[in-house]
Amino acid sequence: MANTHTQLSIHAIFAVKGRQNLLDKSIRDRLFPYISGILSNLKCFPLAVYGWNDHVHIFFDLHPELSLSKTMEVVKANSSKWINDNGFINRKFSWQKGYGAFLMPVPSEIL
Repeated sequence: MANTHTQLSIHAIFAVKGRQNLLDKSIRDRLFPYISGILSNLKCFPLAVYGWNDHVHIFFDLHPELSLSKTMEVVKANSSKWINDNGFINRKFSWQKGYGAFLMPVPSEIL
């Protein structure tokens, strides 16, 4: 096959360290587009980024040249640095170690 074609749609979830409720609405409203931008810069296609006060869900198409672990490492490292650099929280912010990730079919309403 001359070209590579993949459709690796991933639903990943990761949490604030200690599952603390640190992501209030004002942070989430800025954080989710930022995470979407990180994914785009990695040549992944963000389908949805959402979450709540203590965790984030990302649904994206994984670029075939990237591993899931590297993608998650970059998303978590860059987003926590962005939160800390912008002083959104009055102490050092970090994500909990690890993540959950699931290969998912793309829902028809997104296509």
